[in-house]
Amino acid sequence: MKTLEEIGKLAKAAEPALRVLNTGKKDQALLKVAEELLAKTADILEANETDVIRARENGMKPGLIDRLMLDESRIEGMAEGIRQVAALPDPVGEVKAMKQRPNGLLIGQKKVPLGVIGIIYEARPNVTADAFALCFKAGNVVILRGGSDAFHSNQAIVDVIRGALGMEGIPEDAIQLIQDTSRETAQRFMQMDQYVNVLIPRGGAGLIRSVVENSRIPVIETGTGNCHIYVDESADIDMAVPIIFNAKTQRIGVCNACESLVVHEKILDRLMPALKQKLDEKQVEIRGDEKAMAAAEGIIPASEEDWGTEYLDYILSVKTVSGVDEAIAHINRYNTGHSEAIITSDYANAQKFLNEIDAAAVYVNASTRFTDGFEFGFGAEIGISTQKLHARGPMGLEALTSYKYIIYGNGQIR
Repeated sequence: MKTLEEIGKLAKAAEPALRVLNTGKKDQALLKVAEELLAKTADILEANETDVIRARENGMKPGLIDRLMLDESRIEGMAEGIRQVAALPDPVGEVKAMKQRPNGLLIGQKKVPLGVIGIIYEARPNVTADAFALCFKAGNVVILRGGSDAFHSNQAIVDVIRGALGMEGIPEDAIQLIQDTSRETAQRFMQMDQYVNVLIPRGGAGLIRSVVENSRIPVIETGTGNCHIYVDESADIDMAVPIIFNAKTQRIGVCNACESLVVHEKILDRLMPALKQKLDEKQVEIRGDEKAMAAAEGIIPASEEDWGTEYLDYILSVKTVSGVDEAIAHINRYNTGHSEAIITSDYANAQKFLNEIDAAAVYVNASTRFTDGFEFGFGAEIGISTQKLHARGPMGLEALTSYKYIIYGNGQIR
């Protein structure tokens, strides 16, 4: 097992080759990786089964087991995400905003890789492939530190990727997996600013908070998702119920799932019985305020804590409001800056919601489940940033580059 110091040195040694790798070579290598992932599906699934069995024995929640579990279709999805990244334009080397100064100097910006990216994540094996593809296409080396729950899955995927890179004559150390999954090693990894340029945490609130508070490396914060849907007075019930059902139940263990529902008091009595009947299909527990409880049977009391909770489970909170202003105030108080939606037929309320909600993605009449790099056309995503510097929302290739100024002169001195 390599030490952190060895991993850091190997990453730094591989970085110059990645920085200058041409687009054709990068795309060819990515397609090879996708091909090898499919060819080695059986090996990956065998490793994943070991992780899933252990997770069930340890009492992991169903939503988190769903995040951990792989099958043939999910591996095909990983491969397709990599193929899509290969098909995307390469941002590296793009020169923009070239301007001539009065003294004749030509000054422009050129997009360049960030360098070595560290990613700390929990039980999401698909992150291993997604993170590699995006970092690699943007010319970056990646060091991965996955959670112990997905160790065998992550190791199998990394082994396949490294093998494919070797076949293409590219340094295999373009991707490395930290094999020691202890908390102490993670803490030491966060201090490796001499080797790692950017650190990206992907996981629950506790992990993200730990990285933000302890890292010496600049952090891009990918956030938890207490995502809301506000059902306005003018909403179409036949539209609202399927949107909420999709956002809440399609996948419960993801950050763009709806956790909190905000409902205009004038539509509450028409919405809640129909919504309760639909959510009962998935045995969703509804926790509501007094007005919500009166609108349909089987709703249990909500506490103050419910308004700010990311459940990652078949649970939904319901808050009643008097109008769009109260809805916006409630959402901006309790949201995590991820994804928020309004269902309405009122154009003015839709625009007000879009303008005043402070979140990375704001929807009108659509499910929050679309906040995703694949759905936004970025190919795979490295994460969904809930901060404002330097990236926000689903992070694709552009978010994994920086820039440098390039200056052309013909003898100017100052």
